[in-house]
Amino acid sequence: MRHILQIAKLLVQADRRAMGRGALLSIAVLLMGVSLLGLSGWFITATGLAGLAGIGIAFDVFRPSAGVRFLALGRAAARYGERLLTHDATLRALAAFRVDLLRSYARSDARALANLRSEGALTRIIADVDALDGVILRLVLPIVAALVTHILVFGVLSWLVGWSVALIILGLYLVAGGAILLRLGHATVAPSRRLEEVEQRLRRGAIDMIRDRDALILSASLPRKEAGLHRLDQEARAKAADLDRAERGAGFWMSLLVAAAAMAAFLAGAVLLDQGSIDAASAVIGLFVALALAEALLQLRRGVSDLGRVQSAAERLAPQLQSVRPPAGGQTSDVASCQTLGTGPLLSIHHPNLRADFHAGEAVALSGPSGVGKTMLLMEIAGLQPGTSVKVHGRPPVAYAEDSLRAMVSMLPQRCALVAGTVRDNLSLSGSFSDAELWQALDQVALAEDLRQRDGLDTTLGEGGAGLSGGQSKRLAIARNILIKSDILLLDEPTEGLDAATAEAVLHGVRAAVPEALIIAVMHSGAQHPVFTRRVGLSR
Repeated sequence: MRHILQIAKLLVQADRRAMGRGALLSIAVLLMGVSLLGLSGWFITATGLAGLAGIGIAFDVFRPSAGVRFLALGRAAARYGERLLTHDATLRALAAFRVDLLRSYARSDARALANLRSEGALTRIIADVDALDGVILRLVLPIVAALVTHILVFGVLSWLVGWSVALIILGLYLVAGGAILLRLGHATVAPSRRLEEVEQRLRRGAIDMIRDRDALILSASLPRKEAGLHRLDQEARAKAADLDRAERGAGFWMSLLVAAAAMAAFLAGAVLLDQGSIDAASAVIGLFVALALAEALLQLRRGVSDLGRVQSAAERLAPQLQSVRPPAGGQTSDVASCQTLGTGPLLSIHHPNLRADFHAGEAVALSGPSGVGKTMLLMEIAGLQPGTSVKVHGRPPVAYAEDSLRAMVSMLPQRCALVAGTVRDNLSLSGSFSDAELWQALDQVALAEDLRQRDGLDTTLGEGGAGLSGGQSKRLAIARNILIKSDILLLDEPTEGLDAATAEAVLHGVRAAVPEALIIAVMHSGAQHPVFTRRVGLSR
């Protein structure tokens, strides 16, 4: 529950006024419902007794009936306003929450970001955020409204009827109702968690099967994959049925509780009537109030039955937000906002296996056995991995503001990141450039001729750059990097998947495109290429 409370606090803080107005309207709806039913019960009983006594003509029916109409119309208006405000505030709070979440992931290191690239991780995050809409709408606001309403009704009912009637209603609903909800929550946490897990596996499995359908057909694995999805679907249906049974069981016990509370209030009112403490019309108020208060309890049933899903989502997302939240003052470190350059060489590396300074205009081939840490070193230079062994202009990369660091250092990772859209869209991710500049960059990576045979800069690519070969995708990503004209250009296996002639053209083109930049390229092969002025090896 600690994580749910953290998430609830964040969502409420996103728009406190709207949430506060929504809570007040939620309380107003319940109070008007209780007042409407209580006044109606008193009015019907009082008019009936007046008719039996033969004084009906002298009974004032106008003010009570006006009160009934006011409460009925006011309750409908308050319910509309409550739905409008609370849903609007919740949607805007979730939008702000998504932004905070994306910012937190953006501050993560390279390893954490790499783990987010799979569709499984992305669908998991989307489902978790969607699950959190129930925190406010189905848990926080209904609980707050129910507690406040019961307390206010206890005070008013004690004054109008008697404390014994008010105490019976309050005790039964808070104690017995709370016990039913706790039992429901305990019974549904595990099935709700499992249902969410199975639904995620089912969703990922369906996506994988659609994406890999050609390979599955050729390998005769499609029936087996389909059978596995059917088993997941059956398990999801079984868990959903378990949740439904638990919720319906709680509804049964709540119905008995409402009947018991109404009967107990009626009997307590009858005792007070027999004692002469109240009149007959007032004696039935407790009965109708007990019936009306059932609304406050019943609306919690859905939220509590979904508690396991919400709790799982909060447990995954709350630590992520907490781990990257900046300390008081709004900065992640003393120097997190540095915009000016420090003093010292362009790049200094004091790695356990490498101690050297590098300067503008150099081209360095970085080699070494697999797993020695070449890629992690590039990540540290790019500020995507924490560390203290690298300094850019005398300062650690993470000391610079993000925009300043990105202007100084650009990096091509092993896995190229392309988006669905045109070639121009992908190149323009690094800034705004003229068509002439875009074509020049494509010429320098030996890709322009391939694209001229298609639709040029307007060539449409699918998700992840679909429509280009692996080598073409890599060259397009290199072109995007050289457009930045950064001081340091980091390339992780830039010629992997390219034939010898194309690799030769790309290396010479990159050097010509950024003649003043320091180029550091991780090379498993080709480290002896003449474009490199230095060759550095990492060892275990």
